[in-house]
Amino acid sequence: MTRETKRVLMTGAAGQIGSELAQALRAKYGRDNVLVTDVVRPPAALAEAGPFELVDVTDRAALDGLIGKFGADTVYHLAALLSATGEKKPQKAWDVNMNGLFNVLEIGRARGLVRIFSPSSIAVFGPTTPRESTPQDTVLGPSTIYGVTKVAGELLADYYVRKYGLDVRGCRYPGIISHLTLPGGGTTDYAVAIFYEAVKHGRYACFLREDTRLPMMYMPDCLKCTLDLMDADFARLKHHAGFNVTAMSFSAGELATEIRKHVPGFEVRYEPDFRQAIADSWPASIDDSAARAEWDWKPDYDLATMTVDMLAALRKRHAAGTLGI
Repeated sequence: MTRETKRVLMTGAAGQIGSELAQALRAKYGRDNVLVTDVVRPPAALAEAGPFELVDVTDRAALDGLIGKFGADTVYHLAALLSATGEKKPQKAWDVNMNGLFNVLEIGRARGLVRIFSPSSIAVFGPTTPRESTPQDTVLGPSTIYGVTKVAGELLADYYVRKYGLDVRGCRYPGIISHLTLPGGGTTDYAVAIFYEAVKHGRYACFLREDTRLPMMYMPDCLKCTLDLMDADFARLKHHAGFNVTAMSFSAGELATEIRKHVPGFEVRYEPDFRQAIADSWPASIDDSAARAEWDWKPDYDLATMTVDMLAALRKRHAAGTLGI
């Protein structure tokens, strides 16, 4: 029988996904039952909306102390250095991504936590992985330190499930697109920035080629898949720490064309940089049939509906002078 979550601690709450997931968790479990943490202070709207503490996930004693003091039974572990940032600081990426996760798992084992969420990424795949309809169970072979840490993290989490019966779950997130929070150093960041630039300036310089096609997901679906997986019956799960999930796949050019339907005259220049090689090593589309079978995953947004929603939200913010970048 699946035990119920009552008190949640989240790491990496200042990040793109964490900042919005924190709101969703507080709405679900109550403002005072979700402690958000990060190594940096998040925007005031998040830090002041409920309990917040500064903590470095590589400091196990400090993290363990917070979990114990707060009485957390569930941890959402989102602290990580992403792909592009990780390539600039590979040693730090290993320290944060691997030692941080190991600390969370060891604390979970020792304290008998109800559940741990540790997200993975399409970065686990590599040049030798099938690029179309990438299977759930396939060769990985990542070419970035971020991908290496995510592969190792999946294996480590699955080990803790088998060895200690610790309930650890995770999705292989594709690119995540949001109109509320900016991304933090990922290769799919263009798919967020392009909307901002379309609304603000009507033009964008893209750091990937026009034909670069990658799996993507709108933030509401990202939150939905995360919460749905954590609520799933453990007995149904054959996989645990690395579920393929996706909602859509499109190229940079296809996204520009879709935006142009709503922003006539929108101009895009394609100026590939070091992130192009990373994108070329990742899948163009994902097979997420295991997630659909084991916990009934189903996205709500496709490219067209996401584009309409993104542009409406960003235009409203732009008119109010709160768009940023």
